[in-house]
Amino acid sequence: MKGKIGIVVGLAAGYVLGSRAGRERYEQIKSGFLKVWNTDPVQKQVDKAKDLGKTAALALPSAIWDGAVKVTKAATKNGSPGQKLDAAIKAGKQSSDDIARGAEISAAEAKKAADKAAAAIDAAAEKAAGD
Repeated sequence: MKGKIGIVVGLAAGYVLGSRAGRERYEQIKSGFLKVWNTDPVQKQVDKAKDLGKTAALALPSAIWDGAVKVTKAATKNGSPGQKLDAAIKAGKQSSDDIARGAEISAAEAKKAADKAAAAIDAAAEKAAGD
């Protein structure tokens, strides 16, 4: 019961202190954020991240499709059923490796773009704080 009372008291204190800062402080924080967000360096990095996301989203489905085609071709080649199965398994393993490499490359590129965007946001925030 004491824990519940403590939570209620903490929430009430947070509400009172937060309301004292009020709408004016909220608007001040919001305008500072928007000032940084709308700077050219930040928007350039946002656009790069969007483009990278689109490229990565389109690259993996094509790799999956190519892998499915390779497995199908391997399974329909001439030979005994065992040979067809072995060829399909081998093609499937190669395709899964290709897809995994593509996903790792896409993830690395996304991380690099996110790091650049974060650095640009930090630089713009420092510049805005100096103004």
